Amino acid sequence: APTRILTRGGFGAGPAAEAVSRVPAGHPEGYLEAFANLYAEIADAVLAAKTGAPPPAAPFPTVEDGARGVRFMFAARASAKEGSRFVALDNP
Repeated sequence: APTRILTRGGFGAGPAAEAVSRVPAGHPEGYLEAFANLYAEIADAVLAAKTGAPPPAAPFPTVEDGARGVRFMFAARASAKEGSRFVALDNP
């Protein structure tokens, strides 16, 4: 028999494989699960805040982390526009 290459969600995988494929072929394994884990961690933090429980260690970015990332991007853009010279980050 000729060699066949079967891929998750790909042509010829069959009904059993299609029934357990959560994302279309071409999407990386774990992509959907990564978002599910992130949402679960955020939900745990929201629940802790609502009940007054101590917050879990936050494995997800905070608002401050996001602001730091934006400042980094602005500094990187300024550096690129100025011949790749060093640009200090504006960290409050």
